[in-house]
Amino acid sequence: MTSLQYSKTIFRQLTTSRHSILIKPFSTSSRIMTRSDKILHLNNTNPQIRKAEYAVRGELAIRSEVLKNELANGAKLPFNRVVGCNIGNPQALDQKPITFFRQVASLVEYPEMLKDENAEAAARFFPKDAIERAKLLLKHIGSVGAYSHSQGIPYIRENVAKFISERDGYPADASKIFLTQGASAGVQLTLEMIIEHNNVGVMIPIPQYPLYTATLAVLDANPVPYYLDESKGWGLTTEELQRALDESIKKGIETRALVIINPGNPTGQCLTEQNMREIIEFCRKNKIILLADEVYQTNIYQKDRPFHSFKKILKSMGPDYEGFELISYHSISKGMIGECGRRGGYFECEGMDAFVLEQIYKISSISLCPNVQGQIMVDLMVNPPKKGDPSYEQYKKEYDDIYFSLKKRAQILENTFNSLEGCTCNPADGAMYLFPQIRLPKKAIEAAKAAGKEPDQFYCLAMLESTGVCMVAGSGFGQVEGTGHFRSTFLPPPELFDEFCGSIKNFHASFMNKYRD
Repeated sequence: MTSLQYSKTIFRQLTTSRHSILIKPFSTSSRIMTRSDKILHLNNTNPQIRKAEYAVRGELAIRSEVLKNELANGAKLPFNRVVGCNIGNPQALDQKPITFFRQVASLVEYPEMLKDENAEAAARFFPKDAIERAKLLLKHIGSVGAYSHSQGIPYIRENVAKFISERDGYPADASKIFLTQGASAGVQLTLEMIIEHNNVGVMIPIPQYPLYTATLAVLDANPVPYYLDESKGWGLTTEELQRALDESIKKGIETRALVIINPGNPTGQCLTEQNMREIIEFCRKNKIILLADEVYQTNIYQKDRPFHSFKKILKSMGPDYEGFELISYHSISKGMIGECGRRGGYFECEGMDAFVLEQIYKISSISLCPNVQGQIMVDLMVNPPKKGDPSYEQYKKEYDDIYFSLKKRAQILENTFNSLEGCTCNPADGAMYLFPQIRLPKKAIEAAKAAGKEPDQFYCLAMLESTGVCMVAGSGFGQVEGTGHFRSTFLPPPELFDEFCGSIKNFHASFMNKYRD
């Protein structure tokens, strides 16, 4: 299928609610309150919020929680554990936290251990560099229980700027870096700044991470979808970007920004340098802000596809690109760190108008500050132990063990999906996911229609009920019409991986036999 054939129905796919979930209201009495009893009810809540969907925490995730509770209460199910592959949440699937990071976080949380009278006890449990780092952080923070600077602790922003400078070979300015409650909060804040009215459009990849369509729905803005080419390893062409932009112009949409997720979520591809230059040139030519979601920048598994930041590529293109508007996002939730629950991240603004930066700061101030423990973890992410430090060898071993295990599991799961009847799967250049295409029998498609489900949603629900494996249907991410996909992390722990892959194979064979034409 060519890119020109891709897009006619995407707005319906992205903006029509197809997986509505009715959740019974909580009640302190046995009587369920009717809608007429309530001031606020379904039909008078914000319509943009009703419109928003977030597939990775949608129907499948809700059902998986029900099954977890049933297992905990002794129910006999076809499986003994629910495996949550619906979201990139490494520590929920037993990935171990980095020891040094947790040591420093613990000491900063309980500074009594750093007092002189407790020095001997602290030295028994914590290495010297963890103690020194905690003291240094507390010197700049004061107390983790106090509000910080609204833009983030200045000392930590300086360390982020140093990290970016060393990563890219070009200077970074701490005054243009904002620490956030995870990268998602940064994305939401910057989209709020960009969306002036309900005719503004933002270009998003299809498949895409549902954060973008959900946020655009809440902001009453327009997703302008462009398609990644599955037949070319989820590649991206500027011809496809231009097609999507031209179509939005015909509809009278004022397209202001382009979202690039690199490495990709849910697709796992990693862009080449040349491709990135072409994207920057496309944005410059069409006066579009580039939003670079780079949270998986350390999850790179193919030597021929290394990660390059858009900031680095932009700066390498020379002075003609001075003033180009770029916002880049990073997070502590991914990589080998996986500290999702601490909610830490940052975004860097490049080429933005000074007035806009003032407005971003103002909006950040309304929330007072990002959580301080998340900021501390950002500092540790960008400034980990260095060679020669007491904690370096342990840190490097833990980091490398996680990395090589993820790389191995990605290959095993890719092979598993490609062994399934009617299933094809591109390899993961990076990130934490595979996004295989599944071709279901007509009987399965008809059964899905009768159940009021998309075919891939129907398949994923059947898998969950049979195996306890929770994945996300491709229809929740957007896809070429007439195709079906699902997204799975490769995060289940190594000791469970053979069993995990075996259960998928057994379920798939049974499902295909049940619905065979």
